Amino acid sequence: MQHVANLARREEARQEQVAIEVANLSHVYAGAQGAVPALEDISMRVGAGRFVVIVGPSGCGKTSLLMMLAGLRSQGQGTILCHGRPIPDPDPQRVGVIFQEASLYPWLTALDNIEFPLSLRGARDRETREERRERAEAMLKLVGLEGFGERYPHELSGGMKQRVSIARGLVQDPPVLLMDEPFAALDEQTRMTMGHELLRIWSTTSKTVVFITHSLTEAVYLADEVLVMSARPGRIIDRIPVALPRPRSYEMMATDVFGQLRERIWQQIRKTP
Repeated sequence: MQHVANLARREEARQEQVAIEVANLSHVYAGAQGAVPALEDISMRVGAGRFVVIVGPSGCGKTSLLMMLAGLRSQGQGTILCHGRPIPDPDPQRVGVIFQEASLYPWLTALDNIEFPLSLRGARDRETREERRERAEAMLKLVGLEGFGERYPHELSGGMKQRVSIARGLVQDPPVLLMDEPFAALDEQTRMTMGHELLRIWSTTSKTVVFITHSLTEAVYLADEVLVMSARPGRIIDRIPVALPRPRSYEMMATDVFGQLRERIWQQIRKTP
């Protein structure tokens, strides 16, 4: 019942506001051989609480787009708004980012890695050490690693490291979470488990998620909507709603509807030059 209530609240939120709005975004890199168009006229809207997945061929600008959404890379022409305001610089309290590599500090325990972003802003926010530790422990529990807080990164599996990375991205409670192929380095079984766990966390936190992947199965399994990008310069060539019921289950992957959605994405990617 709690899960159903979370979904209902998210549906109300998505009807009320837009979390991310991109309008007419284009970007050109200065390459060794001259100007290289990377993105062309990207426009997209992501409703609050939505889970949107971006797919496309390698080199189409998916990561560049994500870095601009995070304020980690300067944008070219066009506008990017997060809850109605620009993101000129990184702001982890508004937008959290999780990368393909967990990038944990090897000299810190799992719990200390999660707490680290809070310690950077502790003096400014007047948050006590005990309060920071309590928040970090809550995130550790949320990602299913309760009891592993004192382990160091070398003592954790790849999937456990990514759970710590997700917890670190969530600990500042940003309303928007950007994820750049976070499960790409994991084996298939762990990847499927992590996808299922991510949906559980998303359902619990009601974050807005923008997720990049090369896996079409992963895209359909996770998304409310899949955005398909063309080859460079990257453009959005299709928007595919995924009307599969939630909570999602592995059994859905064997259904005709799931297969048809996956095939539609693949055909769009195939036809790009």
